Amino acid sequence: MKRCRKVNKYLCILFIMVKKKRHSFRVGKWAFLFGVVLAIVFSFVGKMTVEVVSILAIIGIIVGLLNVKEEEVRPFLLSGVVLIIASTIGQTAFGFFGVLERILQAFLVIFVPATIVVAIRNVFSIATS
Repeated sequence: MKRCRKVNKYLCILFIMVKKKRHSFRVGKWAFLFGVVLAIVFSFVGKMTVEVVSILAIIGIIVGLLNVKEEEVRPFLLSGVVLIIASTIGQTAFGFFGVLERILQAFLVIFVPATIVVAIRNVFSIATS
């Protein structure tokens, strides 16, 4: 906790949570499931408002921080990139079907932050080793 004095305390608490693998994985798993369900529900309800996008982006960050173990980084990054590319192309291909376009857009809002967070963690671990 002495190092936390130099850094923002909330960030320090978040990194401490990440280090507690047993509990953080459970939180990350539920955040992922909650995010996917929320994305589908909000896609059927209507437009993606700023509040919905913010909630889904925060869930994506939580998933990226808490849900991916060290040995799962490469498969997650590969799957995340494929999902991002497929969702982007799918939005263009299925633009005539509004609900499907909104679902893919909501998935992008979840998976782009999660993939960025995992990629940054991976680069940081490579740079420090």
